[in-house]
Amino acid sequence: MSGYRLQQLAEHIGGTIRGNADVVVDSIAPLDKATSHQLTFISNVKFRELLPQSQAGILVVSEADVAFCAESSNLLIVPDPYVAYALLAQYMDSTPKAAEQIAQSAVISTKAKLGKNVSVGANAVIEDGAEIGDEAIIGAGCFIGKNAKIGAKTQLWANVTIYHEVQIGSGCLIQSSAVIGSDGFGYANDRGRWIKIPQTGTVIIGNNVEIGACTCIDRGALDATVIEDNVIIDNLCQIAHNVHIGTGTAVAGGVIMAGSLKVGRYCLIGGASVINGHMEICDKVTVTGMGMVMRPITEPGIYSSGIPLQPNKEWRKTAALTLDIDKINKRLKAVEKKLA
Repeated sequence: MSGYRLQQLAEHIGGTIRGNADVVVDSIAPLDKATSHQLTFISNVKFRELLPQSQAGILVVSEADVAFCAESSNLLIVPDPYVAYALLAQYMDSTPKAAEQIAQSAVISTKAKLGKNVSVGANAVIEDGAEIGDEAIIGAGCFIGKNAKIGAKTQLWANVTIYHEVQIGSGCLIQSSAVIGSDGFGYANDRGRWIKIPQTGTVIIGNNVEIGACTCIDRGALDATVIEDNVIIDNLCQIAHNVHIGTGTAVAGGVIMAGSLKVGRYCLIGGASVINGHMEICDKVTVTGMGMVMRPITEPGIYSSGIPLQPNKEWRKTAALTLDIDKINKRLKAVEKKLA
């Protein structure tokens, strides 16, 4: 499509128009850079001062922002401009698909089942017993193991690896080089010799889940690793065996989750956080970036840990005091006892 009329966009997401309903835009741009053929939005009140000078063809704003816009601006007024931006970005998205039709170099077992309008990219491999749902897209170089199931309209970008027996729901998006269903880190130690424990569980992923590039989700040791519906996981995350992540939870980049952890629904896990295994985090918990979660969390809320960055000299003093905290505590108790 060469362009989008304001009226068309308003009908797609809902909202009120002020200005020329026939104005046409072809893309989305930042508030301070948008031109007359582009749409922009405001999601933070600190940027309101930019609204009167905006050259955007369409401004997506809340009712509270209208007074700050020039009279000549074409407005799409919505309850939440950021949500509207997300919906419009999907509607106007020009990202190519990971594959179109079925490439001649794809290796597809005659014992695999492909639904209607499935696309498979060059050099992809689909093994015996695999089931691919209608309109699913398997990118170039992907590997789909034996008896794996991929739901309808799920898209895998290039070089994704899906091991045997893994189940992935519909409407999912998996970015390049993600690995789903690799062995969990299970070993027994016999007097210094590591004995590998075969990981005979699987991974079950719900609907509308997104998984970032180079993220690894291990299969369960005996039971399944489970990712429920509408979970989003960023790049370079490690989800260990038998982890269970609840509906609507978001996991930022670089997070490490140890085995048999249960994360509740609608949690937010900040980037580079490390979470211990064999415990539970309740629903609606936020862990801020670089959090170290070593104990269960039983109450919803925001949790943080770690020491913010300091100049090296100050950090050395902080570290020295931290190492002496036990001595300081004993001295304090002795003083309190003497005063009492």
